[in-house]
Amino acid sequence: MSQNAAVTVEDVGFPGSTGARLAGVLHRPDGGAVGSVLLAHCFTCSKDLHTTTRIAGALAEAGYAVLRFDFTGIGASGGDFRDKTVSRNVRDLVLAATHLIERGYGPCGLVGHSLGGAAVLLAAARMRTVRSVAVLGAPATVSHVRHLMVDDEEAIRRDGVAQVVIGGRPFPISRDFLDDLDTHDVLAAVESLGRPLLVLHAVNDEVVPVNDGEAIFAAARQPKSFVPLIGADHLLTDRGEAAHAAQTLVGWLDTTLRGGGDDRPGRGDQRPDQ
Repeated sequence: MSQNAAVTVEDVGFPGSTGARLAGVLHRPDGGAVGSVLLAHCFTCSKDLHTTTRIAGALAEAGYAVLRFDFTGIGASGGDFRDKTVSRNVRDLVLAATHLIERGYGPCGLVGHSLGGAAVLLAAARMRTVRSVAVLGAPATVSHVRHLMVDDEEAIRRDGVAQVVIGGRPFPISRDFLDDLDTHDVLAAVESLGRPLLVLHAVNDEVVPVNDGEAIFAAARQPKSFVPLIGADHLLTDRGEAAHAAQTLVGWLDTTLRGGGDDRPGRGDQRPDQ
């Protein structure tokens, strides 16, 4: 399908890891899709962050069906943020992929931003139909986020949950969230990924150092690619840098998703964890 395809944007919903309804937006190229992509947002962001919407729009115009959604307890999704753990984010991703399959789109590409990138790397092992993975500004360990709550960790441990101010907004962080961080090994997941991996990382990222992106790239097997984003920040606030990242993703997915095989794009006869 050519660039700049006409796209229909549809609000969707599906059950998440806690049973609460998750809110999503499905971008559907008119006339059919060449493949599908599932987007995962950063820790305290949402599906409506400009980073995610710009990438979704570019991928949809390139012919891909794209689902961006809010994890449990954030944005327009149901549930309570205090129930959030990385494990539940991973399960949310699997259930979002299931929704894509039920709509007739295989979850052929996974793209994750920041902590959403780490979740994508952990979730890919549960998704048999995924054929390509890309991460943007992803940490090499999920415990990277622990620094955001270091001043509140004692209260979290004592009370079970405490309000933590992140990016100027309060979020309820639970003891379960902290404990769950220690149960995941992102680099081990990368080593056993067995799928093409694209790593995009801002060279001067002040939230997740570029060394994390380099560590993820080093742990991956071929085929893989590392793209340093020279003038970008962690959230790709510059429109030009966001467009560059989006077009890099389009090129990568065009290369890694357009082959044949039993789990080719568009097949809806398999669940992601089969």
